[in-house]
Amino acid sequence: MVGSHTWPRRILGQYLPLLLYVVFLLFPFYYMLVVSLRPDSDLFNIKLNPLLPTHVTLDHYTYLFQNTDFVRWALNTTVVTIGATILSIACSILIGYALGRVRFPGANFLGLAIFLAYLVPPTLLFLPLAQIINSFHLYNTYWSLILTYPTFLIPFAGWLLMGYFATIPRELEECAMIDGASRVRAMISVILPLALPGLLSATIFAFTLSWNEFLYALIFMGTGAMKTIPVGTVSDLIKSDAYFWGSLMAAGLLGSVPVAVIYSFFVENYVSGLTAGAVKG
Repeated sequence: MVGSHTWPRRILGQYLPLLLYVVFLLFPFYYMLVVSLRPDSDLFNIKLNPLLPTHVTLDHYTYLFQNTDFVRWALNTTVVTIGATILSIACSILIGYALGRVRFPGANFLGLAIFLAYLVPPTLLFLPLAQIINSFHLYNTYWSLILTYPTFLIPFAGWLLMGYFATIPRELEECAMIDGASRVRAMISVILPLALPGLLSATIFAFTLSWNEFLYALIFMGTGAMKTIPVGTVSDLIKSDAYFWGSLMAAGLLGSVPVAVIYSFFVENYVSGLTAGAVKG
């Protein structure tokens, strides 16, 4: 009798809300797919079901690859994202380790200050950053974004790793140092493997923000063939009052695939890393 009451409660209390939540989250991607597969003549036909593609076509994807530089946009976005993510995570590891495990006066204040730096709007930073980029002649190059994206990636990633590093028992590191390992060797051999969920969380966070960033990409690398996916999609598929809805949805769907794949592989580590870092921080 107890088991007979458990399943209905579990279905109504767990599985049904989760199912509704999954449908709610995936519906925008499904709708983008439907719009990208419908011909232009069906997009504004109110007599057709808007949630089902009655006539399937790949013309929007063909237009995207043949009439735009989408492949080059994807390459630019990948190069910038990987470069900015590697640079940001390398700096964040050093910041998080120093503030989370090394005892010195003002560590807590510095940790709070670094996190508050993340809250500074990019619209206030792009003017001084534009002067710096111009002085180094980096406009319309990969380095213009690889060097500017860490300004908003490092503060949050460093704060997240600081909280995660602080959850690791200090005795493990002290034992390694007693056995003759230096602090750097102890960090690399002992702390970083244990902090893998936190590192994955910070990496996914940095990758996602870099991949979807628009303002800096528009200002520093938004002309010619150096556009990223967000900038190229807006500039080439929206012309005056004409919106290429099918190609826009196709670009948005293809642009979200890499991030979705990464989340699907590391979602458990991502959630655990965020939880541990946020609770401790």
